[in-house]
Amino acid sequence: MEYNLYSKDSAYPCEVTIDEENGRYMIRKADTSGEIFNSAAELTSWIRSNWKETDFRSKKQYYYLMELLDDYEWEVESGQ
Repeated sequence: MEYNLYSKDSAYPCEVTIDEENGRYMIRKADTSGEIFNSAAELTSWIRSNWKETDFRSKKQYYYLMELLDDYEWEVESGQ
C-alpha cells in the first residue's frame, strides 16, 4: 500500500508505504524527512500518535488513510 496526503506545511506530499512482500514500512513527513519501521504495526502506531487531521489540507484524505490502516490491521489480525 502506498498513500500520499498533503500537509498544510509542505509542497510535497507526506507518503505512507506498507510493503509486506519486501518488508518496507516507511513514511515521508511534511519536512521531507522520513521514518522507517520494522513492522506495519509500528508504522500505524506512529501515525496515530503523531499525525492529526488538522495537519493536512484535506481532512477527508486523513480519514481515508485511517480507514485504510484500520482495514489493513483487520486483514492482518484475521489472517486474510
